[in-house]
Amino acid sequence: MRDLAASYGAGLPGRDTHSLMHGLDGITLTFMPMGQRDGAYDPEHRVILINSQVRPERQRFTLAHEISHALLLGDDDLLSDLHDEYEGDRLEQVIETLCNVGAAALLMPAELIDDLLTRFGPTGRALAELARRADVSATSALYALAERTPSSVIYAVCAVTRQDDESEGAGGGKELTVRASSASAGVKYSLSVGTPVPDDHPAALALDTRLPLAQDSYVPFRSGRRMPAYVDAFPERQRVLVSFALPAVRSEGDPDRPEAAGVAS
Repeated sequence: MRDLAASYGAGLPGRDTHSLMHGLDGITLTFMPMGQRDGAYDPEHRVILINSQVRPERQRFTLAHEISHALLLGDDDLLSDLHDEYEGDRLEQVIETLCNVGAAALLMPAELIDDLLTRFGPTGRALAELARRADVSATSALYALAERTPSSVIYAVCAVTRQDDESEGAGGGKELTVRASSASAGVKYSLSVGTPVPDDHPAALALDTRLPLAQDSYVPFRSGRRMPAYVDAFPERQRVLVSFALPAVRSEGDPDRPEAAGVAS
């Protein structure tokens, strides 16, 4: 699916909305309110529908996702293999996953990611640049960047959230928490969504000062355990994009478990 989408993308004149549709002969694009749905592809009427009421970057990824549906339906060999291997709900789940893979390959080609990794390294800045240049959400960029990163790195998108304080019966204070996380190949774990980032952590300091910060620090797992890492934090608006470069992956266990090796308290 990645190769199929990449091959399609290589023949496009650009990556804007009009150009993305350039290779789909006879298929039209319509923006309209769609309630809770982001989009759909109707092969019978040969039309791609996109929800006009969601954020532009979400519309863009959805368009690439629906284009991937059209590409998949047009590849008899791949479609046949899928139907031979899966059925029912599982088939639908696999197809949706593959179309997300196709969307990422279409919007964030390997050459772009490799160029950013060469220029900026596996950093929060590289994550920010990928999201900006591909015009996708930081979360979408995070997974694509992690997949192409050759070294042992955990990426995270962190933002300030309000915490409920039940003891006071009202909204509590605010804290920086993980919104999304993914790791490069070979790293067996990532940060759980909702993991709090301590106030004295470089990621929190970068957001407070609005200045990029890179230094030796740690990965702040939810359990309170800390794994040594070189942290690169890049603040952007109300969030901070972070990379945790690990010196070595010494255990395949869960670092939140007491028996995991290589974790400093």
